[in-house]
Amino acid sequence: MEGGVSKADKTEFTECWSTLWKNPYILRLALSAGIGGLLFGYDTGVISGALLYIRDDFKSVERHTWLQETIVSMAVAGAIFGAAIGGWLNDKYGRKKTILLADFVFFIGAIVMAVAPAPWMIILGRIFVGLGVGMASMTSPLYISEASPAKIRGALVSTNGLLITGGQFISYLVNLACAQAPGTWRWMLGVAGIPALLQLVLMLSLPESPRWLYRKNKVEEARAILEKIYPANEVEEQMKALQLSVDTEKAEEGSIGDGFISKIKSAWSNVIVRRGLYAGITVQVAQQFVGINTVMYYSPTIVQLAGYASKKTALALSLITSGLNAVGSLISMAFVDRFGRRRLMIISMFGIISCLVVLSILFFEASVHAPHISDYESTSFGRNSTCPSYLTAPDASSWNCMTCLKASSECAFCSNGANKYHPGACLAANDALRGACGEGHRTWYTNGCPTKFGMFAVFLLALYIISYSPGMGTVPWIVNSEIYPLRYRGIGGGIAAVSNWVSNLIVSETFLTLTEVLGSSGTFLLFAGFSFIGLVAIYFLVPETKGLQFEEVEKMLEKGYRPSLCSKQNKKDGGSS
Repeated sequence: MEGGVSKADKTEFTECWSTLWKNPYILRLALSAGIGGLLFGYDTGVISGALLYIRDDFKSVERHTWLQETIVSMAVAGAIFGAAIGGWLNDKYGRKKTILLADFVFFIGAIVMAVAPAPWMIILGRIFVGLGVGMASMTSPLYISEASPAKIRGALVSTNGLLITGGQFISYLVNLACAQAPGTWRWMLGVAGIPALLQLVLMLSLPESPRWLYRKNKVEEARAILEKIYPANEVEEQMKALQLSVDTEKAEEGSIGDGFISKIKSAWSNVIVRRGLYAGITVQVAQQFVGINTVMYYSPTIVQLAGYASKKTALALSLITSGLNAVGSLISMAFVDRFGRRRLMIISMFGIISCLVVLSILFFEASVHAPHISDYESTSFGRNSTCPSYLTAPDASSWNCMTCLKASSECAFCSNGANKYHPGACLAANDALRGACGEGHRTWYTNGCPTKFGMFAVFLLALYIISYSPGMGTVPWIVNSEIYPLRYRGIGGGIAAVSNWVSNLIVSETFLTLTEVLGSSGTFLLFAGFSFIGLVAIYFLVPETKGLQFEEVEKMLEKGYRPSLCSKQNKKDGGSS
């Protein structure tokens, strides 16, 4: 299908390098549009480090967990609307203009955040950035797909996923580089405007998608672009394929209605599409409820919870998660067509659940064995400097570091000067006492406590990422490109994508609150429970689509899919439902 998002195999990558070497113009198209994926990845990663310093500059953010969550999650909320209007913009005004608009909105958002005088303005900037990310996340791969030769389309579209994970890795490098710069978080968030501006300039000199031009009856313009992409002897063949594809698509669109609501009703009333949506939505929701974006959005905060109080150390260790996420994308590209989508997701989920359970145990042990509070240490800074909650607590003698931090957002732990694992002080959280604590080899803790389990927790986070990325990180998007009948692929993929963004919003908006209510241990155990439910749902609802033609997938869904454990029939034959 012309314009469809296909997957890449090993031979495609060999063919890809050969084609790009002969025609660098194709690489220019793909990389220019692929910057949209870079923006997506950079935004999801950069806020994790910036939040550490925003809390320092705005005490209201430090005191209110919901404000931290809102700053993080408003970009996700904006992306939901950006993705929703992106489809309409793509059809109405074209892929190129939609990418240009996404860049402009993203650039404005980056500038607003960089100069923000108050938290509400950061939130406004995050909404603008989210709108840009939402539009770019769906338009960039579409443009690459429609402006690439069919024989290397899968390989070039796969670069968009690599640029997303690459953008996340770059964001952590920028966070680390800006950690000592005046303005810290303003530079971190403002730098995001540079690639957006770069893409805007590059896209001005590039053409519109030939497929969109042909649909708008601009046949000669479409031909002129195909002549730059394909050898002269293949242009006429591609024009015929484009005409057949567009004519077929228009006919199929007419059979399911023109309006958005009518298309949704038609999709859910069709038993084949409905079963496809069960699978597509399941994998997208499961992808978020394993807790991945708590790690990507709050990675340095989690590292601090593991006992690393230094912001610079937290940012440096967070590079591990983003780096492994990028490595996982490469692993997925190598194995997804060899082992299959379903098997890769199930293996991934087993790894995720195991890591989350062990992480929960580690954080529980760290909490139990946190350094105790010394009355002598606490009052040595002056009685008025001691945390008020500690002074009035009837059971203060049983307090440890974690009890102190959980008692109030206005309490902090100052480690013992001789040994950070020995009893320390529970103090009022203010800048003056933070400075006083820093003297005499003491460390100031507000998010986590000194623990010998810290490095093990970082190792488990890394293992969690490498379990997630090759399976649940990439495969849900492949499943959604294959599971729906051709005429419903747009609306089906759109419904699943919105379910992904909404799930993302729920998880990112509640993570810090959950850590306050349930503790770090309880929160990771909760995500392990969600992951187990996701594993069961994937096993029963998601069929294997590896190596199947679209027509074969449609027939399998028409019969109804059941896993072999629940049916004597062969999986390929399916079962009734």
